[in-house]
Amino acid sequence: MAEGGLLVAVLAAGEAARFGGGKLDAAVAGKRLAQWVLDAVAGADLDPGIIVVGDKVPTFAAESGWELCVNAKAAEGLGTSLALAAREAQARGSALLVVLADMPLLDPDHLAELAEVDGLAATTWPGHRLGVPALFPADELHALIKLKGDQGAAALLAAREDVQAIPPPPLMCLDVDTPDDLARAEALLSRRG
Repeated sequence: MAEGGLLVAVLAAGEAARFGGGKLDAAVAGKRLAQWVLDAVAGADLDPGIIVVGDKVPTFAAESGWELCVNAKAAEGLGTSLALAAREAQARGSALLVVLADMPLLDPDHLAELAEVDGLAATTWPGHRLGVPALFPADELHALIKLKGDQGAAALLAAREDVQAIPPPPLMCLDVDTPDDLARAEALLSRRG
């Protein structure tokens, strides 16, 4: 991990249009959906960081105790939230660990492994695609700061040969976009016990 420390950024500014809105506060296996993500960060022994939210702050975020960063351009797309998180990390001289708030099966050990990498690291998604959760060292934040609209980090990661690819545990990469995804997450989390 970088000398300046690590800033964990949970991206939670999406409109959840396919879900019908309000998905991050939806109940799944006894908790709010996004609370599973915050608990995974805590389980990895990482300090609370920032939650990037839109104009409507989800209840999970308001009650989290984490610092909230309001993305006034959230409606323009994910790239604006990534850019905001990167600017926050740059201002602190920190590396940035980017996590999505709609991944309730996030594994604390996976986050801890990413956080320990000295350099650029990303999660290997199905199809050998690199994505978030991902770690960006402080000297790599400039590329994220330039993101706009729906540009995510995937293209940046794919263009680099020096990314340490970290395979996730089975099923960790389930992100909840629809009510059916929520039902699947509920079933999987209930089996975990």
